[in-house]
Formats: sequence, C-alpha cells, structure tokens
Amino acid sequence: MIGISKLYCGTITPGDVLRYGRESAKSPADLLRFTADKKPVVVWNISRTCNLKCIHCYSDSDNKRYLGELSEEEGRKLIDDLAEFRAPVLLFSGGEPLMHPSLFKLVGLASSKGLRAVVSTNGTLLTTEAVGRLKDAGVSYVGISIDGLEETNDSFRGKKGAFRASLEGIRTCTGLGVKAGLRLTLTKRNLNDLEGIFELVETEDIPRVCFYHLVYSGRGGRLRDEDISHEETRRAMDMIMDWAMSCHRRGLEKDILTVDNHSDGIYLYLRMLREGRADAEQVRELLLWNGGNSSGVGIACIDNLGNVHADQFWQDYTFGNVRERAFGDIWTDTSDPIMAKLKDRKRFFKGKCARCRWIDMCNGNFRARAIAVYGDPWMEDPACYLTHEEIAAEPAETQPQQ
Repeated sequence: MIGISKLYCGTITPGDVLRYGRESAKSPADLLRFTADKKPVVVWNISRTCNLKCIHCYSDSDNKRYLGELSEEEGRKLIDDLAEFRAPVLLFSGGEPLMHPSLFKLVGLASSKGLRAVVSTNGTLLTTEAVGRLKDAGVSYVGISIDGLEETNDSFRGKKGAFRASLEGIRTCTGLGVKAGLRLTLTKRNLNDLEGIFELVETEDIPRVCFYHLVYSGRGGRLRDEDISHEETRRAMDMIMDWAMSCHRRGLEKDILTVDNHSDGIYLYLRMLREGRADAEQVRELLLWNGGNSSGVGIACIDNLGNVHADQFWQDYTFGNVRERAFGDIWTDTSDPIMAKLKDRKRFFKGKCARCRWIDMCNGNFRARAIAVYGDPWMEDPACYLTHEEIAAEPAETQPQQ
C-alpha cells in the first residue's frame, strides 16, 4: 500500500512516524505500514458467499452456501488469538461479509479486544440498519468496491444497479458518521473511467480512495489478459499523482493510495527526483521503512475454512489451520519452507528482482503473480513496470528546489 497523497504531496515526514516509535501497537492505522515490528494486518475471508459475481474476484465467490466455514464460536476463538498475538487490524472480507449472520457480533468482539475492525464490501447491502449496526459494533473503516462508472462497474459485478447501490452505501456510511472509502481495481475495462472516478470522489466528498492493481488469482487469473500494460500503468500512476497534487493545492483532504504493486513507490520517488523535489529523500526513507510487499510478514489471510495464507491472493498454499493451532503459533513457525523464505526472501529472488537495486523498497512485489505467470514463487513479478534502466542505474543528479 503506497500513500500517494501523503508521500507525493509531502503531508507526512519520517518524524511523524518516529513520534510513535515505529511500533504497531502505538501507531495510528495510516502509519502501520512504516512500523518496524510489522505485526500482520489480518484479512479474514469470513465467508465465501457473495450476492454478486465479480469478474476479478480472487476468492471465486458465488451466491451459494459453502460448507465447512468457521462457526461463530470458532470465529470468537480466532479473534481472541489475534488479540493475544497483538495483530493491529482485522479486515473482514469475503465473499460478501455482510451476508454472514454473525458479522456484527464478531466486529464488535474484535473492536472490544483492541483490534481495528475493518470491513471490505461490495457496498450493495449497506442499508441504514446495517451501517448503524456496524457503527454500534465499533467498526473503524468500511472499504467499498466500485470498479468504474455505472456501466463499467455493473459489468464488473454482473448485476445492473450495483453501482447505484454501492454509491448509496457510501452515502449511508457518510451520513451516519462511519468512515468509508472507495476501492477500484485497475484493468483495461475501467482505465478510461479514471477521470470520472476522480470527479465522483470529489462530488460525493469521499475521503479515501484506493486504486488496486490486478492480482491473477481466482477469477482474476482468467482476467489476466485484461490487465493494463506497463505503459498504461505508468500513465495511470501519473494521472493519480497529478490528481492527488491538484486536490492538495485546492485544499481537498483526500487520502489517495495505490495497492498491490510496490513499484508504485519507486516510480513516485523517481518522479520526485526528476522534479527536483527537496523532500524526495524523506520519501525514500519512508519507502524503505514501508519495506515493500509484506506477504507472510505484515499481511496475512485466513480463509473461510480457517486456513492461514501468506496473503489473500495466495490461497493455494497454507501454513496451517486455526482450528488446530493458534494463529500466532502458525505465523511464527518457520519450519515451513515457504514461510521461512518469506521472512528472508531477498536472497531467493530470480529474474528482474534478483538484480534490482530497489529491492529494499519493493521486496519483490507479489508472489501470486509470479506463480500465475511463471509457476515459480521466486521469479520476478510480471506486473513490475520499472524499466531495466530504472532498476539498474543510479538516478541522475538533481538540484533540489529551494
């Protein structure tokens, strides 16, 4: 996760992070990615059931019952274990988490145990009653997926009216004082909608927007040919950075982030160097603290059956099941060869990653994409859009602006 508005617009400095000692337990949510201890943000796919059938769904969810999912009692035990392990955030995902009958109780329990409870939803079920119950349960944030303007989004979702329902969900959250933001996965289908999404975020006064890069998992694997090209990615990043700076200069407080491609941080830093920005080196330090991809270290996934994975996109490999062992015991057990390598992965990289000078900022990006394309978890991430010259050569000397 790269905080475009904070880094590019200079609204965060290393001093802001050091104020909390770079400790997960002390740091606010927006600074967790810079902490030194990297306690994992846990994504829990609380259920695989979903009322929609999105074309890029990493969990390949459908509107049906899936057998063997964790019960409410098992979910309560899991939350107790996560609190004891001092995980800073529990993100309830799916499928569609609002279809789970115990969601509100489990969000409330997580919040009462000191976990930041976040819900990731398609937004179509965010009625006034549902949002009110989430608020009463102590939800910290609701991320709502809208993958383009109306026609594009409804095509993504496979349901006419989904866009309007999701947008109404955002409005309901705002009206009831629940922090909510928009999430969009970039593909060729919605690239031309970007400027319209910028306008939507401003018109609806949405405080946070996350632009996700496609990961080739679940149905997203079948969408690989519709991923945007490297050149298109660079253009999209320039558009997002330009918009972030425009919002900043106009006094619009927007938290604008990109997710699932850590090349973004390096691309942002190189652009700042080209612009002669005096604060470029502060951004470089923050990106080093961020550390790039954190699968198996600072991000974890527990699927609907209780299996523990390195992240939500790599669900064909599991380290254990929370029905059998506590999450913390599974997460710290380096007898598993993949877990051991993830904790110290840089020496195992191949291809472009093995010779990249930015590896301390990127950490190899997503292993799930390397597996999807090369069948090898240690090969380069094919979505890295940095050129060979950018990964090999020292940046040109620039004179900082005074």
